[in-house]
Amino acid sequence: MKSTITDVAKQAGVSMKTVSRVLNNEPNVAKKTRDRVLAVAKELRYTPNLAARGLASSKSYLLALLYDNPSPNYIANIQKGAIDACRDSGYHLVIEPLNMNAANRGDALELRLERLPVDGIILTPPLCDDVDLLDILTRLKIPYVPVAPSREPEDVTSVKMDDVQASFEMTEYMIRNGHKRLGFIKGHPEHSASTLRYLGFVKAVEAAGLEVDLDAVVDGDFSFKSGVVAAERLLSAEQRPTAIFASNDDMAAAVVSVASRLGISVPGELSVGGFDDTPLAQILYPQLTTIKQPIYEMGHMAASLLIKPPKAEERLPSYCLDHKLIIRDSTQKSE
Repeated sequence: MKSTITDVAKQAGVSMKTVSRVLNNEPNVAKKTRDRVLAVAKELRYTPNLAARGLASSKSYLLALLYDNPSPNYIANIQKGAIDACRDSGYHLVIEPLNMNAANRGDALELRLERLPVDGIILTPPLCDDVDLLDILTRLKIPYVPVAPSREPEDVTSVKMDDVQASFEMTEYMIRNGHKRLGFIKGHPEHSASTLRYLGFVKAVEAAGLEVDLDAVVDGDFSFKSGVVAAERLLSAEQRPTAIFASNDDMAAAVVSVASRLGISVPGELSVGGFDDTPLAQILYPQLTTIKQPIYEMGHMAASLLIKPPKAEERLPSYCLDHKLIIRDSTQKSE
């Protein structure tokens, strides 16, 4: 038979209320008592029943992560961070794809969200900037945390990084390596990060006293396929770039792939930089120079803010997490 909370309380020598407080990670329980209860729960393989917990506390102990993003590596890392935060607090995460086309807007979307039995929602780009979606969540009084929004919604805490500065650092690094013919592949036009990363690129080029070659700035949508199309255009130019900075790792990997097919050596003839530091960046050959975006950390913090919201006097409009330029073998000095 499956163990119950009564079994745990009896074997640990405490009340059922104490067991509940320990398993819900509530404060004011002695460490010795907490450790004993957790040890017994593990021994008896006891896990709380979500439905019963919900009835007792008016919570579902469920969070939802909504996404409409063509980069599977990005979503996987956000998801992993959110899942770990949920697991630490006895919550579960529901993953929901949401395509914000015309058919999904209005009453149908509101009904779908109303039927989500969750205590809060994590919004990934570009959903975090969709005004219709934000209005519905506000109307339904569903707490949400936007990840990397273009603006900070009033009375809502968001999680982000400094895309402009990160992109500036990557571009500046390539220029310091002697590259003057720089190519840039933009991200999805509906993602605010795409504009910010391009802005950082432009700022670094102009700060170095160079001019942005608009013919070497091409559109992408964060997918590998779009990176292939962009790379073919850039690398077939009469004066092709000596360095290409792509707005995410998937598109940077596509540049490396196309260069290999065309017999262009990376990094000997072409330096390539990406953004995100997804697992793909290290699997690729040569390994990818990239910006380490705190994707896992943003997912973890977004979930944590929903599970345990800060007090009003402690709440910040946004939490900006650190990034890092990771230099690997796909870049070198220009000869």
